[in-house]
Amino acid sequence: MAGPLSIPVLISGPPGHGGRRRAEPVRLGLPLPRGAFDRTDRFEIVAPDGRRGRAQTTPLQQWPDGSVRWMLIDLQVDHDGSPVPAEYRLVRSQGDRDLRDAPPLRLQRDRHHVTVDTGAARFSLRHGGAFPCDRLRLTLTDQRGRRVEFTLSAAVVESSGPLRAVVRVTGRAAGPKPGGLAVTARLHFFAGSPVVECAVTIRNRKAASHRGGYWELGERRAILLRDLSCTVALPGERTGELYCSVERGQPLEACGEHLELFQASSGGEQWASRNHVNRDGRVPLAFRGYRLRAGARETEGLRATPVVVLSAPDAHVAVAVPHFWENFPRAIEGSTRTITVQLFPMQHGDLHELQPGEQKTHVFHVAAGRDEVADAPLDWVRSPLFARATPEHYCGSGAVPYLLPSDRDPHASYVHLVDAAIEGDASFEHKREAIDEYGWRNFGDMYADHELAYYTGPVPVISHYNNQYDAVAGLALQFMRTGDERWWRLMRDLAAHVVDIDLYHTTEDRSVFNRGLFWHTAHYTDAGRSTHRSYPRVPGVTGGGPANEHNYSTGLLLHHFLTGAAASRDAALDLARWVVDMDDGRLRPFGWLAPGDSGLASATHSPDYQGPGRGGAYSIAVLLNGFQAGGDRALLAKAETLVRRCIHPGDDIEARHLLHVEARWSYTVFLVTLGRYLDLKAELGEIDEAYAYARQALVAYARWMATHERPYLERPEELEFPTETWAAQELWKAEALAFGAKYGGEAERDALMARSRDFFEYACSTLERFPTRTRTRPLVLLLSRGLMNGYVRVHPEALSAPRGPQRTFGSPGLPFEPQKARVLRRLRVLAAVLALAGLAAVLALLRAV
Repeated sequence: MAGPLSIPVLISGPPGHGGRRRAEPVRLGLPLPRGAFDRTDRFEIVAPDGRRGRAQTTPLQQWPDGSVRWMLIDLQVDHDGSPVPAEYRLVRSQGDRDLRDAPPLRLQRDRHHVTVDTGAARFSLRHGGAFPCDRLRLTLTDQRGRRVEFTLSAAVVESSGPLRAVVRVTGRAAGPKPGGLAVTARLHFFAGSPVVECAVTIRNRKAASHRGGYWELGERRAILLRDLSCTVALPGERTGELYCSVERGQPLEACGEHLELFQASSGGEQWASRNHVNRDGRVPLAFRGYRLRAGARETEGLRATPVVVLSAPDAHVAVAVPHFWENFPRAIEGSTRTITVQLFPMQHGDLHELQPGEQKTHVFHVAAGRDEVADAPLDWVRSPLFARATPEHYCGSGAVPYLLPSDRDPHASYVHLVDAAIEGDASFEHKREAIDEYGWRNFGDMYADHELAYYTGPVPVISHYNNQYDAVAGLALQFMRTGDERWWRLMRDLAAHVVDIDLYHTTEDRSVFNRGLFWHTAHYTDAGRSTHRSYPRVPGVTGGGPANEHNYSTGLLLHHFLTGAAASRDAALDLARWVVDMDDGRLRPFGWLAPGDSGLASATHSPDYQGPGRGGAYSIAVLLNGFQAGGDRALLAKAETLVRRCIHPGDDIEARHLLHVEARWSYTVFLVTLGRYLDLKAELGEIDEAYAYARQALVAYARWMATHERPYLERPEELEFPTETWAAQELWKAEALAFGAKYGGEAERDALMARSRDFFEYACSTLERFPTRTRTRPLVLLLSRGLMNGYVRVHPEALSAPRGPQRTFGSPGLPFEPQKARVLRRLRVLAAVLALAGLAAVLALLRAV
């Protein structure tokens, strides 16, 4: 590709100064301008002092011209540990001269064996051997107390390079195990390092029974465990000295011959919150914080972030567990020969319940030798360096549209509203403390405090947000606009939670549910035993399950691009498959009677409404994300099918009754998604009939909006719950009108943009007057829906777009008939035919008599 490329990369240590680092593994995802970099180019990292180091690059997405759009960068960084960002530069490689020597990372593989030699340690992954690798052993204790070991049944190298390799391994129980249990792990190996990063995922593959549409703890197909642990041992029969540092900043201290660290609860003031009820409706947590037993001494504390080291004269092992206390209950035990990480610890006063279709990924680091990145072994794991590009690079790359650095946003009131999410007592991190949104099932999710508005039970309401309006995407966008690590942490934690807990990880249920995303907790009710599955068994809650009107994957895809997390990409693809499957009438009951699409992917508010609404909008958006994640054009074609089903350039818009707010407000979501579809088609250079169809439909509805729409809160009598959220929802109108201005003609562009600005400014000024403006739902809407107006004000040229071919699409014709309606109609016909046949048979008998 033409021209040199130099990208500033800012790297900082943790708050409070984390000490000097030597060759610390660091990775980050970077967007690249179109045409700037291809898959064969290589990079180097240049430190502030001019020294050059190797950079490993992995393309994650490409532009339509084949150049790289998103690239994952692996580095090994020397750093003084200061929290003040130091500027490194990523430059095109000029060959291997002057590069710091990096020990080679070598992989050898055959059908049943993968060997990884990092230069500092050697790991063997052998079929039938220990799981997840020869240095570690995973064991499970079931509810009856039976101990089960796992062996390795498959190993797949997902990626490899000079600095890091990832191997995905699958485990098989070496004895009886709970039915439906699946265990996998992703192992990250680093050149020149004895450290392996382990991400062990345990999944209940069974389908839930969800009788009556309720999804609660105590389900008969749940898996109950006493313990799940992973053990690392000194090689041979060696014994060593045991050391532990329980919290950040504490030195390693000798622990005698035995260590037990048990994090029983979060350690917060609300540690015994109703948020932690079990299947019996009780909170089983034994005490606040952690308990450490080391030799003859016993101490207590609140929040542990431990590193445990076992050292012999000629061998060393160590373990560190990021987010140890946040994912309670957790424990670590050590002896003179082994260290055991108890992922679901036996010390907990209850069985650990894994709901049907639920999984949990446990991340920990193991050093199978002397780790020298920081002064203390594995100290860098619990206080890692943080690397990012500048906001100018993220926004200027063009990889994410309509993105403007926050300090260049012309709307100061909007920026002020958004900043409440990371600053002050209303910040998302601070809100976690209100209901103790911690523990392995809860950590990462947001507290849905807006549900307090009409809640009448004991406070605080226990309500989970479950990524409504794609909070992950909003957090990722604000991170790129600011470079602020607080946004990045929130995005990372929420994405991990969504992937594990909010998705329904089964293929054994009905197609309408398999791989789906669970809704937020039912409005204005306490979650009770429903955890993050929406529907507690309480009066007023009718039950349900995953459905198309709550389906978001843009944030998961951005998380994958920014971090390289393969699990987030896999989840985005699964959600796209869910859309395809739920709309496949062949997979539905009575599919034989009424083949064809079911309409479940495009319905909004009721199965019979197949017009523009959020149901179709979210399905289309998820299909577009699936296409961008994997390049499957069948997903793009399915998205275009839904566009034609839901909207037509010749629609009788008045007949849609779009001003019936409670039932039809979300047509604006559909128009915004239609704008995104048009952007993608223009980027692909596909200015075809499908493009012309969508453009004409969008502009027709935008013209109608400009004349007929007014703010929701000006007619509060039409709203069931007139809260601050309705002010934030005006941002959908502003964005839809901006897309109308972009894809309409020049003659009406100014008028449509003026109406767009009216709704944007109304949303911001009205929210400023609400004391509840910092509640979770309006904040999440602000994170991602307020960006386009600021961008086009600074870059008015972004409002130009190809008009495409001139087509006349006539009248809409007959509306789509959902499969359920077709089945009922044909059953009535069949019943009439059978009745006539029966009558004919009776008449024939009478004649015979």
